[in-house]
Amino acid sequence: MWRRQFILTTLAAATRGRAADSEWGGPVLDIHLHPRRDQGVELEHLEGSGVRRAVLLPGAGSEERAAALVAKSPDRFARFTNADVRSPECGARLTAALKTGANGIGELKYPVQADGPEMRRVYGIAAEFRVPVLLHFEEGNFNSGFTRLSALLKAHPNTVFIGHGQSWWANISAEVGNETGYPAGRIVPGGLTDKLLADYPNIYGDLSANSGRNALARDPDFAAPFLARHRGKLIFGCDCPCRDGHGAGQPSQAPALKGKCIARETLTLLKGLAPAELFRRITWENGKALLSLND
Repeated sequence: MWRRQFILTTLAAATRGRAADSEWGGPVLDIHLHPRRDQGVELEHLEGSGVRRAVLLPGAGSEERAAALVAKSPDRFARFTNADVRSPECGARLTAALKTGANGIGELKYPVQADGPEMRRVYGIAAEFRVPVLLHFEEGNFNSGFTRLSALLKAHPNTVFIGHGQSWWANISAEVGNETGYPAGRIVPGGLTDKLLADYPNIYGDLSANSGRNALARDPDFAAPFLARHRGKLIFGCDCPCRDGHGAGQPSQAPALKGKCIARETLTLLKGLAPAELFRRITWENGKALLSLND
C-alpha cells in the first residue's frame, strides 16, 4: 500500500509540474529557492509561480530538509550544500553532502573576502567535484573584494562560479563603484559584471532576487542586448520569500515587490525582453546543462 501511494504521489507531482509548463511557454528551472520552515511550502511556490523544478539552497539548519525534499520529489527538486566557510569543519561538511547527491555549493553568504583563504578552500572542493559555487556579492558585508574578481577567476580556472547579489548586479553598469543597493536609471556600458561574463568561461549570472530583477527593469534598452550577448551564461532564479508563488507573505523591504512574487515578476520581465528561444535558454536549458540535471 505504501509503495502504491508513493508511486501515485510521485506521478501526481510530475503531472502538476508539466501542466505548469504552459504558463511560460515551456518548462522553467529556478536555481535559487531556499527551503522553508512550513511543510509543503516549497512545492506550493513552484506550483503557484508556474515553475517545473527548483534548486534548493539550504542554510546551516536546513540541509536535512533539502535532502528530504529531493528524495521525496526528485523530479521537482535538486539541492546545493552549504557550510560556514569560517568553520574548520566546512570542508568535511561540503564534501559529505556532495558525495550524497548535492549538485553544487551555495548560496555562500558570509562576512569574508571573496579571495580569502576560507573561500579558496571551497573553490578547490568545487573544482574537485566539478560542481558550481554560488556566491552572494555584497561589498562590505559578504564576499567583499568584487573588483578583484577577475584575478580570482584566473587563479581558479577549474572552478565554476555563479554570481548573485547586490554588488554583482549593481556592477552591470560602469557607473557604480562599490554600491551594494538597488541603483535606478540608465546603465552605463562597460560594467565589471558585463566584462566578467564576456571574458571568463567559468562565471555565470544568477538573475534572482530584487537585485537581478532590478538589473533587468531599470534599463530595458540595455537589458535586452545584455541577455542576448550572454545567452549561455545567464540562469533564472527567484530567491523569493513569498509562500504561494503569487506574493503571499512577501515582506515590504522592497516596495516595488510588496505583495508580489519575485519569480513571476522576473519571468514576466524576461518574457518581454527575450524572444522565445532565448527565454527558454535562460529559464531552462542553461541551468539544466550546468547542473547536469535530467528532464
